[in-house]
Amino acid sequence: MENVFKDAIIPLASLMNGQRQDISEHVYGLQVQIVNVYFVRNRNTDDWVLIDAGMPRSDRAIIKHAAEIFGPNHSPKAIILTHGHFDHVGSITDLITYWDVPVYAHEQELDYLTGKASYPKGDAEVEGGLVSSLSPLFPNHGINLDNHVHPLPDDHSVPFLDDWEWIATPGHTDGHISLFRELDRTIIVGDAFCTVKQESLYNVITQKHEISGPPKYFTTDWEKAEKSVQKLRELEPHFACPGHGLPIHGEKLTADLQHLTAHFEKIAKPEHGKFVD
Repeated sequence: MENVFKDAIIPLASLMNGQRQDISEHVYGLQVQIVNVYFVRNRNTDDWVLIDAGMPRSDRAIIKHAAEIFGPNHSPKAIILTHGHFDHVGSITDLITYWDVPVYAHEQELDYLTGKASYPKGDAEVEGGLVSSLSPLFPNHGINLDNHVHPLPDDHSVPFLDDWEWIATPGHTDGHISLFRELDRTIIVGDAFCTVKQESLYNVITQKHEISGPPKYFTTDWEKAEKSVQKLRELEPHFACPGHGLPIHGEKLTADLQHLTAHFEKIAKPEHGKFVD
């Protein structure tokens, strides 16, 4: 299992880099450079899982904060991936080596996680800002996790998290998923939608709040992406944990999701690009 990102240096970081947030009961978020990972404890046991694996070279920060939250030498039971883009699996091989835990993802992501396929390169044609222009330079190759990675259960349960379920939210990638806990209506949405305009370098650095769809430069199916956002809005969530941007809750979340679904074509979908035309 080779660390294909060991030489990857992505010189982007927000003002929230390294900051942790308590979001809802037993859910904690950590921003590593420009993306969020989430630590989720099982409400009925002392087990916990990590959602996504951050940017390349962020393993030390993730391990440090995990120890602060759960205590030293308390490994997660698993790592759950919302999808396999580089900023969500950048430190996965180092984390697996350190913790020796299984990884779970949607079956349609497995080719990208077993070295059989690579994602399309980022689309610099989409409008929005400098990050879009730089996106073709971002890593797009698949990684090979060998027998460490497994498909998520067909019954939509989440391994080691009794009161969570996974929900298919394709569009950004074919096998993109979100996670939902009905008890307090918390959703972890990966890149199904963002709370920052991810295409704009200024917005990414300042983390200026702006409800947005999935990152335009990597999203391959806009019809599915729109349906996925509608599905998440219909869950009537109270807490939302995005992959990009700050977590949001309550009336602001409700209003933002209503606005996004009502104006998805204008807010989220680019006017042109290789995945639009």
